[in-house]
Amino acid sequence: MAVFTPVSLDDLRSWAAQFPIGDALGIKGISSGIENSNFFVATSTGEYVLTIFEKLSFEELPFYLNLMRHLAERGILVPAPIANRDGGLVTPLHGKPAALVTKLEGSHQMSPAPAHCSAVGAMLARMHLAARDFAMQQPNLRGLDWWNETTPIVLPFLDDRDQHLLRSEMHFQESFAATPAYHRLPRGPIHADLFRNNVMFDGERLTGFFDFYFAGCDSWLFDVAVTVNDWCIDQDNGQLDPARVRAMLDAYHAVRPFTADEHAAWQPMLRAAALRFWLSRLYDLHLPRDAEMLTPHDPAHFERILRERIAHVAAPLY
Repeated sequence: MAVFTPVSLDDLRSWAAQFPIGDALGIKGISSGIENSNFFVATSTGEYVLTIFEKLSFEELPFYLNLMRHLAERGILVPAPIANRDGGLVTPLHGKPAALVTKLEGSHQMSPAPAHCSAVGAMLARMHLAARDFAMQQPNLRGLDWWNETTPIVLPFLDDRDQHLLRSEMHFQESFAATPAYHRLPRGPIHADLFRNNVMFDGERLTGFFDFYFAGCDSWLFDVAVTVNDWCIDQDNGQLDPARVRAMLDAYHAVRPFTADEHAAWQPMLRAAALRFWLSRLYDLHLPRDAEMLTPHDPAHFERILRERIAHVAAPLY
């Protein structure tokens, strides 16, 4: 959510005239994140979020935006895309695809307690169940195929120790993904990036999930592992916090019970979730793009988490 494509208030007024949102009054760039250009937009009818997509194409975006609309219509707390007068959810701005969605209330909870983790776990399970009848299909574009494409690109930037870790973990994950048990894992649309800065709270009340632009169809357990690896850890050393892990998993399990195959796959999936973000952060650090407000995330954070998940067995799912 950096700013790669600047938008002035005059630009906004011209573009926003196609939407039923009243008069555009203000626009402010959002500095966090690294994929798209994002802005808070104030109008005479309320507040919205404008996203200009720097990588995703006009053809790819309907999956994400229609998934958000599908979830919102089923009571999941997510931003609702705003259609223009012709019913379109994606329209060009400065020659790039852009979309407007409702702005969630609340703020990020960057120091979560077990109560926050419980709320996230329950909503994540409800989200997975609500998306079961979503008709569109798209793979997780940052899944195993992308890991295989990215590994040889980032390897030359690593020292011998980290090269060994990356190669050995890729071998482990490829072997795991080839097992019959892996292919029996329940699947469907997932968020795939449900970090603390993609969830809003008002006190202990969860007010919404957002930033679905890494979503795709993958195992639900991978989504849980990504979420646990951010919400339920000591940020300094990557170790899992037992109380927060238990709160999140119990709340999820109460809504959508885990299967025996998921129970067996939990440890490999925690490693997979750590590997995915170590790889993406390595790529963003060593092959950066220019942006007005861009600070790449430190890949060492997820290297530590991956080493922790390899070295220590996590608590069981249930």
